[in-house]
Amino acid sequence: MSRIPIPTVEGAPAASRALLAATDKRLGMVPNLYRIVATSPAALEALVSFHRALDKGDLDPLTRERISLAVAEVIGCDYCLSAQTYRVRSAEMLDDAEITANRSGASNDIKADVAVRFAAKLARTRGAVTDLDVLTAREAGYSDGEIVEIIAHVAVSLFTGIANTALQTDIDFPHIGARNHAQAVTEVRR
Repeated sequence: MSRIPIPTVEGAPAASRALLAATDKRLGMVPNLYRIVATSPAALEALVSFHRALDKGDLDPLTRERISLAVAEVIGCDYCLSAQTYRVRSAEMLDDAEITANRSGASNDIKADVAVRFAAKLARTRGAVTDLDVLTAREAGYSDGEIVEIIAHVAVSLFTGIANTALQTDIDFPHIGARNHAQAVTEVRR
C-alpha cells in the first residue's frame, strides 16, 4: 500500500488535473505514478515537462526505453520495471530478449549497448563516469548532445524510481520484480 494516498484524477489538486488529462490522452490511462506525483502540481509539471522536452531530443526512442529499463533495474524499482516492461511489450517496441539485456545493463543492438551501459553506470555511480566512458559513447556515434540526453533520461528515471520507492506506489501493471532489489536496498543502507 502506498505511503501517501493516491488521488483519483478528479481528487487531485486542481492545478494537476489538466496535466493528468493530457497524460491520459497520451498513455490511454493515468498510471499511479502520475497520480501520486500529482499531489504536488509543481512536481507533476516538472515530470511531464521533462518527458515532453526529452521526447523532442535526438536520442533514438528505443534507446530511451532501454535506458529506462536499465536504470529501473539498477535502482531496484519494481514499479518502474513493471510499468516500463508493460509499456514496451504492449507497444511491441522491444522483445523479451532485449528487455532481459536492458535489465542487465546492456543491449543486443550494438550502438544502443553503449548507451545502455553508460546509463547503467551513471545510475550505479551517481554520475561518476570516466573520460573513457564518455569517449566510448562518442566513438559509438553519440553526439555530445545525445550524451547529455542519456544523462537526462537517467535523471528522470532516477526521479520516478526514487518517488515510487520512497512512496511505495501501488503497482498498477503486471508486477515485475527487480532482480537486484535486495542489493539496491543494501547499498542504500550503507
